[in-house]
Formats: sequence, C-alpha cells, structure tokens
Amino acid sequence: VQLQASGGGLVQAGDSLRVSCAASGRTFTNWEMGWFRRAPGKEREFVARITWNVGSTTYADPVKGRFTISRDKAKASVYLQMNNLKPEDTAVYYCNARYLFYSYWGQGTLVTVSS
Repeated sequence: VQLQASGGGLVQAGDSLRVSCAASGRTFTNWEMGWFRRAPGKEREFVARITWNVGSTTYADPVKGRFTISRDKAKASVYLQMNNLKPEDTAVYYCNARYLFYSYWGQGTLVTVSS
C-alpha cells in the first residue's frame, strides 16, 4: 500500500485548504482511511476518519464543524477539506489506511496557518 499526501501549504487564519491522499497498491474495500496530524513539539493526533465502503465519518473535537473528510472511490483518493483554519491547526498532516491489524502511513504534508 502506498499513500501519497499533497496539498499542504501556507495560509492565513480563516482561510481554507484541501489536502489530498492518493492511495494505491490494493483495493480498499472494508478499509478505513484517516487523517492524523503532528504539530511542532506534540504527539501525533487523530483528525478524521472515513469508512471506504459506506463513507461513515468520525472527527476529533477540535476540528468538528470546520473539517470535512471525503473519499473518491474511482480515484482511490481521500480528501480533507479544512475551513476556518486556525494557527493551532499548523502541523504535518498524515494519511492513514487501516484494516484489522494492517496500518499504513503516507509521508505527510505540511500545513502552516499564520495569524
């Protein structure tokens, strides 16, 4: 499984940004795809998750109402639409694919939000 994250960048507080994750290497039926982030000096934390089959979503409290995770089965891609960004959202964002005891990570994409 290969996960290629892209779309990070430098934005101002209140702006929007969409990061993408292109997945390859297998079919992802029954898998869960997620986004995590690691802010400077902090542990990696969960951001959002979506089930590949049904598209059920789960969000961390700090991003609820601002971030939206989605997936495009035809393109084997997962997206994280981030609105009303805050400086505390600054982090490297990682794509994750998991199924049972399998878990794969992408290389991360840096999102920097200036105040």
